[in-house]
Amino acid sequence: MHRLVIVGASLAGLRAAQAARAAGYAGELTIIGDEPHKPYTRPPLSKELLAGAHTPEQTAFPHEFDADWRLGETATGLDREAKEVVTDKGRVPYDRLIVATGTRARTLPGARTLRTLDDALELQAEFKTAKSIAIIGAGFIGCEVAATARKHGLEVTLYDIAEQPLTPLGPELGALCADLHREHGVTLQLGAPAPQDLDADLVVAGLGAIPNTEWLTGLTTDPGLVCDATLTSVDDPDVLGAGDLVSWPHPLAQGDRIRVEHWTVAAEHGQLAGRNALVEPHERKPHITPPYFWSDQYDVKIQAVGLPSRATRLEIVEREGNRLVAVGADEHGRLVAAVAFNNAKKLGQYRRQLVDPPVLSGAHS
Repeated sequence: MHRLVIVGASLAGLRAAQAARAAGYAGELTIIGDEPHKPYTRPPLSKELLAGAHTPEQTAFPHEFDADWRLGETATGLDREAKEVVTDKGRVPYDRLIVATGTRARTLPGARTLRTLDDALELQAEFKTAKSIAIIGAGFIGCEVAATARKHGLEVTLYDIAEQPLTPLGPELGALCADLHREHGVTLQLGAPAPQDLDADLVVAGLGAIPNTEWLTGLTTDPGLVCDATLTSVDDPDVLGAGDLVSWPHPLAQGDRIRVEHWTVAAEHGQLAGRNALVEPHERKPHITPPYFWSDQYDVKIQAVGLPSRATRLEIVEREGNRLVAVGADEHGRLVAAVAFNNAKKLGQYRRQLVDPPVLSGAHS
């Protein structure tokens, strides 16, 4: 292989490039990205950068490797017969291709979204003049924006059709998250759609994301790029995926395909895809690491490992002050997730267990 092309100047794309170079790849390396920026880290966008505590330069990833960076260029199609990526500026030939184009925010007329660095900078500017903000969607982005807005002194109303925020964490932990926001002055409107005309200076939509797969001509997407356990496209051994647009089978899901939109998985995917792209399919390694994610809201760090959405119930097993641990089992009683509030040490123990998950005694089914 002499030409490795990575589409997506993202965390996953960057880690793939670094892994390929670290593994000894010395051929042509092309990285295509539709944004004008080199890869940057997204977690600060809804927190430190939005609050003005970080500059855009502080979100940039350091990197030192030789590559042809083609920024501000958008992939529009894939010619697998010719082995070329079609872009809005021409064609880019490849021997192996890593797809890391990620996702884009679902939009709502009249509302801002927060997905990119430019989104965060525009929202940061609006924070300086707005006095009130309505946030539609009480997922992780919505809750983090709410927390940052309250620290900034804005009046915040958080809407969601669900009965509690952060639905993947289940009703008990969701209720604690709701209490946390109420304690900090957020008004929650839950269990019903947001009204059409919102009384707020600023409206932000946090309604999830859509995989950027439309350009992947001829490859199976449902809705992400469908891959095997080694992150190789099920349709083409010369195409691999990395990050939150990938749908792949995971042992914690009993071999069902999952798609995960979290920082750590994107980084791990990139590293694995970068190494796997250098070898033949039968030599490639699977991605079996339990997913991990975190969210900082006020003085609480929420961390989770595994697949909370696969648990029939998440039950608190330890609690002391604002520190707690909850665990969840699937319908067979097998451990599939653990969630911690301000308790990283205990979470590490459960993460190790999830590599070979036990059946929990007295688990709810």
